[in-house]
Amino acid sequence: MADSNPTLVFPAERTVELQDRERPDPADDEVLIETDTTMVSTGTEITVLSGDYPPESFWDDYGEYPFVTGYTNVGTVVEAGADAELDEGTRVASWTPHAASVTAAADECIPVPDDVSDAEAVPFAIAQIVANGLRRGRVDWGETVVVYGLGILGQLAVRLAHLAGVERVIGVDRSENRLSYLPSEPGITGVDAVDTDPAEAVADLTDGAMADVVVEVTGNPDAIPDEFDVLRDQGRMVLLSSPHGETTLDFHDYVNAPSYEIIGAHQTSHPEYATPADPWTKERHADLFFTYQRQGRLDVDPLYSHVRDYEDAPELYRELLEDRTRAMGVRLEW
Repeated sequence: MADSNPTLVFPAERTVELQDRERPDPADDEVLIETDTTMVSTGTEITVLSGDYPPESFWDDYGEYPFVTGYTNVGTVVEAGADAELDEGTRVASWTPHAASVTAAADECIPVPDDVSDAEAVPFAIAQIVANGLRRGRVDWGETVVVYGLGILGQLAVRLAHLAGVERVIGVDRSENRLSYLPSEPGITGVDAVDTDPAEAVADLTDGAMADVVVEVTGNPDAIPDEFDVLRDQGRMVLLSSPHGETTLDFHDYVNAPSYEIIGAHQTSHPEYATPADPWTKERHADLFFTYQRQGRLDVDPLYSHVRDYEDAPELYRELLEDRTRAMGVRLEW
């Protein structure tokens, strides 16, 4: 009989279980990974758990129950298939679920440098998503970028845009708690949208020039139209979130007349293979993320609000379902 394998599952809407499933066997091109830590996506996962999305939408297919949840895993290779070119004992990052043991295609695993800790490495998938979005938005040095929504995606968007050399990054949120996570560095400013009109704040900070790029990370379809207010003419709107619902826009006022660009930025738009025209694959972005940490230029440790043992996960998810506004980085230890 195969070894037991604790696995987090959503059997139904608003229901979380830690199920004891069979330990998987790797195919010839796969490796078996013993999980060290995983990161909870408080956006995607809690949306699926809540069931709060329109019927017959992307979410309806993606979140079909029972749902084996999670996609951000750091662990150690304990067995390799016959054709897998990864040695046992290699620590890797992979897009695999919250489970004690997982399998992944060897060529999709990213080796983690020895001097990058599990806690530093596990936001790699979030960093890949954000880096791809900023590249698709053509974020450039000297520009002004406004990030709407300062959860973990938004926090990394602020930090990576700052590292990319923009003149200023303005983070906008309605939560004082989330605003408090912004780093105290020149060129980074927080705006509390409860007390301040973001458009007025951006106008003041830019002497009326307004923003070159808006990065949407709220996931709230009703918030999106107002976010255009901070853009200059011919500015770019990057949809980095996965809004769960429809947004109504007057395309004359929001696209045609000001010549705004609306740019989708799902992680699946990474190139499958590196080319001279576009070398920035998911693996390349993860390697860059690790390099920034090794250089001491990107510190993710202050972003963790919750670190729990995997056995406490069902209760943790129930807490997040009731109120995720106090959560930032959420990590499970295995």
